[in-house]
Amino acid sequence: MSDVQISDVQARIADDVQKTDVLLYMKGTPTFPQCGFSAVTVQILNHLGVPFQAVNVLEDPDVREGIKVFSSWPTIPQLYVKGEFVGGADIVREMFEQEELVSFFEQKGIALTPAA
Repeated sequence: MSDVQISDVQARIADDVQKTDVLLYMKGTPTFPQCGFSAVTVQILNHLGVPFQAVNVLEDPDVREGIKVFSSWPTIPQLYVKGEFVGGADIVREMFEQEELVSFFEQKGIALTPAA
């Protein structure tokens, strides 16, 4: 990957993260996750009724590597809320288990519609 591609990818990621309230970079899609960690993260977000958009990093190798550089975080999935990097599957699961995730989303102004 050349420096031009890196900066283009970084700029695209930065733009997407800033303009999307809840953005999940994942392997696969919310309806068909391609790894267990992505699946767990999607399940938690869906359970809480978090409206989110997802980027399938498997569709674009530049984004797959670029997101790791962007966040200085080596693994995928990666969750961003209101432009802020939250973390990966382990952090999301830990916040959920400690009942911190709902209040985090509420503090960020994200309206939740929990599953019945």
